[in-house]
Amino acid sequence: MPDERISGKLIGAIVAVGSLAFIGILTETVMTVLFPQLMREFNVDTATVQWITTIYLLVVAATMPLSSYLNRRFKHRTLFLAAVALAVLGSLIMIVGHAFPVILIARVIQGMGSGVATPLMINIILEQSPKSKVGRLMGVGSLVITVAPAIGPTVGGAVSSILPWRAIFVIVIPIILLVSLPVGLKCVEQHRPTEEARLNSLQFVSIVLALCGLVMFLNQAGVAVSAAVSGGSATVSAVFAVVSLIVGLGALLFFGWSSKRSFSPLIRLGWLRDPMVLLHLIAYMLLPIVGIGFGYVITNVAQLSLGTSAFLSGALVLPGALIGAFFAPVGGMLYDRFGPVRPILGAFFAAICGPILLLVFSMRLTPVTLAGFYFIFGLGYSLGFSNIMTNALRNIAPQFMPDGNAVFNTCLQFGGAAGTALFSTILSVAQAGAGEEGGATFRHATAVGGSWTFATMIGIVAIAICCLIAAFRIGAKRNSRL
Repeated sequence: MPDERISGKLIGAIVAVGSLAFIGILTETVMTVLFPQLMREFNVDTATVQWITTIYLLVVAATMPLSSYLNRRFKHRTLFLAAVALAVLGSLIMIVGHAFPVILIARVIQGMGSGVATPLMINIILEQSPKSKVGRLMGVGSLVITVAPAIGPTVGGAVSSILPWRAIFVIVIPIILLVSLPVGLKCVEQHRPTEEARLNSLQFVSIVLALCGLVMFLNQAGVAVSAAVSGGSATVSAVFAVVSLIVGLGALLFFGWSSKRSFSPLIRLGWLRDPMVLLHLIAYMLLPIVGIGFGYVITNVAQLSLGTSAFLSGALVLPGALIGAFFAPVGGMLYDRFGPVRPILGAFFAAICGPILLLVFSMRLTPVTLAGFYFIFGLGYSLGFSNIMTNALRNIAPQFMPDGNAVFNTCLQFGGAAGTALFSTILSVAQAGAGEEGGATFRHATAVGGSWTFATMIGIVAIAICCLIAAFRIGAKRNSRL
C-alpha cells in the first residue's frame, strides 16, 4: 500500500535531526574516556570532573520538558535550525575554552541543542511514519543516537593519543554544517499545523529545579559519603544534599499539582494515570542509569584498575556498543512482528547477564572479559530499549504523544545523569583513602568500587524487568476483557 511506504525524505529527516543528538552524545562519551587526563589538566577530582557529563545530561533533561510546547508552537525546520546553531556554538566554546567553568558552559549549550534535537526526531517519526513501520523506524532513530556511545570512547582515546582532545570539536563542526544542515534543509517537512501554545514559565522553572535538585542530591550525597569515608568533613556536603533533595522533591510535587490545575500546562500528564504506561516509564528511566553509566564505569575501571591506556579503555566499549547500536532496528522489527512482550523481556533477560558476569569476575577482570561481558549487555539493551517507549506511546491517545515523548525523553536523560553521578560516587567512595592514582592500593580499591557498581546495576535492571512484567500483565488482562 502506498501509505505504508517509508519515504526517502523521512529517512533523511531522521538522520539529519538525529545526527545532532549523535554529535552531543559522541562528545559526551569522548569526554568520559578522557576523565583521567582532564582531572590532571584542570586539577579536579573524580567527583568534580564527572560534571562534564552530568551537566550535559542534566541540561538535556531540563530542555526536553519544553519539547511538547516547542512541537506545538514552532515548525520542525525552525527547531532543527536552532539545534544546529546551539551545537555549533557549544563546539566553538569547547575549542577555545581553557578553564573548567568555561567547559561546563559549553556543555550546557550543547545539552540545549541535543534537548531540542532528540525529541524532535521522535516526534517526526511518530507523526510521519506508517503505523506498521513505527517500531523499525524508532529503532532507526535509536541507531542514530546509540552509535555515538559505540564510537565515542574509541574516538576519545585515539584523539588523546595523537592530537589535543579539543581536536574532536574541530572535526564535528564541518560535519554539522556540511552534512546535517543541508540534509535537514532538504528533508525536514511539516505535516501538521502549528498551534498558538503558551509557555507556562512557572512550571518550566519548577521542573528544572526538580531535576537539578535531585541530581545535586545524588552528587552531594556521594561527596559527603566519600569525605566521611576518607576522614574529612562531610557536614557542608551533607547539608547541601538534604537541601537539594527537599528542593527537588518539592519542585516536582509542585509541577504535578500545577499541571493538574493549569488551563495550558507545560506538559499534560493525565495519561500517566494509566498504570501500564506508568510502569513503562519507570523502566525507561531506570535502564539508562545502567546503559549510559556503563560507558563511564568501563573506561574508568579499565584505566584506573587494569592500567590500560585511554585509547584501549575506549576501544573496550566499542564492540558491545556498536553491535548493540546496529541491532536497535532489529529490535524494532521484532516488535512490529511479534508485539512487545517477547522482544522486550527476552532482550533484558539477556542484558542482565552482562553485569552478573562482571560482578562474578569483578576482582579478576581482564580487558578482554570486561569488553566481552559488556558486549552481552549492550546487545540485549539495544534490542529492547527503544521498544519500551514505542509500546507505551502506542497506548496513549494520539493528541498526547508529544507530551509522552517529552516525559519519556526527560526521564531518559535524567536517568543518564543520575547514573553517571551515582557510579562516580560509588567509585569515589571506594577510592577514598587508597593513596595516589596508579598505586596497587588505588587499583584494588577501584576494582572493589567496580564490583559495587556492577551489583548496583543488577538491582536496577532487575527492578526494571519487574516493572515491565507487571505492565504486560495489566495489558494481558485488558485484552482478555475485550
